[in-house]
Amino acid sequence: MGVSLASLAMMVASTEPSEAQTQSASGEITLETVTVEGQGGSATGPVNGYVPNRTTTGSKTDTPIENIPQSVSVIGREELEDRQVQKVDEALRYTAGVFAQPYGLDSDTDWFFIRGFDAGQTGVFLNNLPLYQYGFGGFYIDPFVLERIEVLKGPSAALYGGSSIGGIVNLISKRPTTEPLRYVETGVNSWGNSYAAFDFGGALDKDKVWSYRLTGKMSGGGWETDKADDFRGVIAPALTFRPDAGTELTVLASYQHMDLMHTGGFLPYVGTVVPAPFGRISRRFYYSEPDIDLYRREQAMIGYEFEHAVNDVWTLRQNFRYAHTDSKERGPYPFGYLGGAPLGPDFLLFRVGFNHHTVVNTLSLDNQAEAKFGTGPLAHTLLLGLDYKYYNIDQIQASGGGTPISPVNPIYGVPQGPTIPYLDQDLTMNQVGFYAQDQIRYGGWIATLNGRYDHVSTKSTDKVGAANFSDEAGEFSGRLGLGYEFTNGMTPYVAVSRTFNPVIGSDFFGQSFAPETGQQVEVGLKYKPMFADALITASLFDLTRQNVNTTDPEHSFFEVQLGEVRSRGFELEAQANITAGLKAIAAFTAYDIEITEDTNPLLIGNRPNVVPEILASGWLDYTVQDGSFKGLGFGAGVRYVGFSYADNENTLKVPAATVFDAGIRYTRDNFAVALNVNNLFDNEYVSSCDTQYTCNYGAGRVATLKASYKW
Repeated sequence: MGVSLASLAMMVASTEPSEAQTQSASGEITLETVTVEGQGGSATGPVNGYVPNRTTTGSKTDTPIENIPQSVSVIGREELEDRQVQKVDEALRYTAGVFAQPYGLDSDTDWFFIRGFDAGQTGVFLNNLPLYQYGFGGFYIDPFVLERIEVLKGPSAALYGGSSIGGIVNLISKRPTTEPLRYVETGVNSWGNSYAAFDFGGALDKDKVWSYRLTGKMSGGGWETDKADDFRGVIAPALTFRPDAGTELTVLASYQHMDLMHTGGFLPYVGTVVPAPFGRISRRFYYSEPDIDLYRREQAMIGYEFEHAVNDVWTLRQNFRYAHTDSKERGPYPFGYLGGAPLGPDFLLFRVGFNHHTVVNTLSLDNQAEAKFGTGPLAHTLLLGLDYKYYNIDQIQASGGGTPISPVNPIYGVPQGPTIPYLDQDLTMNQVGFYAQDQIRYGGWIATLNGRYDHVSTKSTDKVGAANFSDEAGEFSGRLGLGYEFTNGMTPYVAVSRTFNPVIGSDFFGQSFAPETGQQVEVGLKYKPMFADALITASLFDLTRQNVNTTDPEHSFFEVQLGEVRSRGFELEAQANITAGLKAIAAFTAYDIEITEDTNPLLIGNRPNVVPEILASGWLDYTVQDGSFKGLGFGAGVRYVGFSYADNENTLKVPAATVFDAGIRYTRDNFAVALNVNNLFDNEYVSSCDTQYTCNYGAGRVATLKASYKW
């Protein structure tokens, strides 16, 4: 693996400084009720209503969110419950700077773009450790096992190493609690999909040295697409050992099984965005073959978070995780009309047979040393780190003949042609990075200095194709941030950052692709008013992504790295606990995204496909606090997605869409029941088109009824 665990390991453990100490150093005033014993402090514990106070995303240290010199969004457990979120990308629908579910409701994958760039593969982290994904070797996390979902917008390689240029999504697991926790819930939606879940926790001994958490969920049934169904389950045990106030070890594990049939997508522009001679293809149209359709995944993870406070200055940490996934997929998918146009009487769609078998083993290790000290009038929080990522994917992909199918009168059961392997690849990536961060306070001034160097090596062997290459690269990344915390709760900031992201593959001549690079300038304002429990974040950014893969004009089916895309934009987000029963979130995003370099000069100046330039959303939630209707709650939201293009030539436009969501619930004593409806008015719209052959409907109206009990 390049670097042995023994050489990287720090035999250390630690605990965070007390909340009172952190408040004293930062000058922040927070509520004591936000800190939850046994969950690593408020930076990883429950969010108070909708308003986050602290985070580790963006600093890897327990930091007030307004002191991070980048825009950070946090979605806590309470918001997830109020909206009855069933997928991670669904949770991001109301987040500024994020285009969630661009390819519609995908039953097996989470998709999202951050600041105009796809972050679904190289931008996913779990507890600050990467869940790197390549090809079909991805991971799926059920939001029921999560305490928070956090989004760091903009470059993040200075802390996390190679990662998505636009930003990352950091998933925070539920952790053991020393207080008794007994919770069960069950639900069913209008597509006929039902589930049952549980969440147990508490201390295992009277001194509360040992505590645990056991979370699980099982679901199955129908989806919006005809014939599609699924069966899946996840169980996530966690155990914490805290022998004293300065030492803590938490072990986190999970196992997940998924067995399902494919849902919608891969539909042509004509027949979805614009009508074909027969009208539009039904949103419920099933394009695959029920007798052979397969998607199956087995996924397992185990890791730990180990901390030890050496003294009042130094805290040492080591975080580790091993993850494994084995997935198989089979079935034909459509790719435009047979003959290139919708021709009657059956308007047949051309289909391509496809299957793959993918096995991934990945390991992440992050060693940290944190020091809090002063030099004259300056207060420092210094972080030194050495981390390592190992990723191995063994995959076989095959394609071949698929029979056509009619979208208006589909006939299933026709024998499919054979598929032929075009990729039999074993690929290994090793990444070692050393990083340093200093958060410096002087009065109201907050300076954040980050520097990092990474060495990445990649080796690929392919038994049937051309994916044989190896490469080594070293990259520097950094971030300089400066803010000023006014006594009225306003913190303006400015940050400059450089980032990189490894690119797997090679060109026609077998030369490995260089890492993508990016630079960003961001200025913003974070406002936590003294008179209200709220957080308002406004940011302006200018982000350039370089070494973008684009079509090789001289060699068909190959790519070269001559592309560049610039994303400029404005983001505004507000989260507020207005009163004891009234909570609100609002978000607005405006982009100017432009292709600035490409092998095709006609594309320069155009907007990349898929991504809209305007996003807006808002959610308001109210619960009656007393009287005869005490415990009755209502929620309502609206989501607006601006128009996008289906092609980089900007000739095919996907119209804007507005979608409404709503919910009602009632809580009495320890029992609760809730009904949520997404896409309340059943607006039929297309989320985006990746090309004229691959358009995706947004999810139609779905109602979910849930009942829960705690004791």
